[in-house]
Amino acid sequence: MQQLNNSLVTRNNQDILEPTGNLFESIAIIAKRARQISNNQKEELNGKLAEFASAVDNLEEIFENREQIEISKFYEKMPKPATLALDEFLNKKLNFRLPEEETDSSTI
Repeated sequence: MQQLNNSLVTRNNQDILEPTGNLFESIAIIAKRARQISNNQKEELNGKLAEFASAVDNLEEIFENREQIEISKFYEKMPKPATLALDEFLNKKLNFRLPEEETDSSTI
């Protein structure tokens, strides 16, 4: 039996809605965390690939650099940032604050 990719799991909307009481707020929180994870992964990958950068590139060096290819493949196989952020959110590993609603005592 073939194992399914974790990103293909059907999620219950109620589980996503529950922490905030608003599905769209929950999605916005998850999206913001996914961007943070993505940026961190991108910086990490660029840092590792910078070690291989040279002032002069020739075709032989590009095709022979297997370490660089392996590093890139490793990052391609990692779970997607949105999947990681959703798992953090659903497992209550993600701390967030909702903006306070403005309370106005005057009525119109």
